[in-house]
Amino acid sequence: MNIVELDNYKIGAGNPLAIIAGPCVIESLDLCRTVAAEASKVCSDLGLSYIFKASFDKANRSSGSSFRGQGMEAGLEVLATIKREFNVPVLTDIHESWQAKPVAEVVDVLQIPAFLSRQTDLLLAAAETGRVVNVKKGQFLAPWDMKNIVDKVVAAGNSRLMLTERGASFGYNTLVVDMRSLPAMRSYGYPVVFDATHSVQQPGGLGNASGGQREYIPHLMRAAVAAGVDALFLEVHPEPEKALSDAATMLQLANLRGLLEQAVAIDKIAKAAL
Repeated sequence: MNIVELDNYKIGAGNPLAIIAGPCVIESLDLCRTVAAEASKVCSDLGLSYIFKASFDKANRSSGSSFRGQGMEAGLEVLATIKREFNVPVLTDIHESWQAKPVAEVVDVLQIPAFLSRQTDLLLAAAETGRVVNVKKGQFLAPWDMKNIVDKVVAAGNSRLMLTERGASFGYNTLVVDMRSLPAMRSYGYPVVFDATHSVQQPGGLGNASGGQREYIPHLMRAAVAAGVDALFLEVHPEPEKALSDAATMLQLANLRGLLEQAVAIDKIAKAAL
């Protein structure tokens, strides 16, 4: 397996779980500081690699009037501050090819949203920056469809690649996770991430917003770690019900430590069984 090196972290091939965690969208610097402080401490205590995540723009909100974020310029300032103050790598989404280069000057991981995972020009632009690229599998793709995406990124000269499972469309406003997708995608030789919070989303389920069932986050996370993953993606917020995006699916920050303690215990068993 290709090991992804990021600062002092090594992701994949039996290395400690990497945790990508933060609020869905950059609501404020204070919120990001609160989340980064707690998440980085929890991960440090548990011996896990930590990457802070937050989006400067949510370009795929259900309603055109929904909060999208701070915008690129202000959002990148927040991400740069978090990176500097907490000495952690940062991740954010890009939605258009032209964003890749300026965003890569600040962040360590460029994330391709699931609904854009087949956009060749976007993938190539991200790959050509040399930054780590995390591609979320589209809800409309089978796991083996990700092989073409891998080939696109690698052909651009970048093997610093991670693949993320976040659920597949299963009828109206419903997602389902097929745990077979995790070893299937891992067979392509790159670290696999499980997104435990978006996987419980009900896209557009509230009409003008997405719904979700956050009570199932622990169940899916435990199953994914047991199946064998290299990293976990979790959107967390001190008060999820007050969040300006993905309020129905974010994990309460106070529950992060307990959930990751379970992940560590299961990961040890899973790795020992290999």
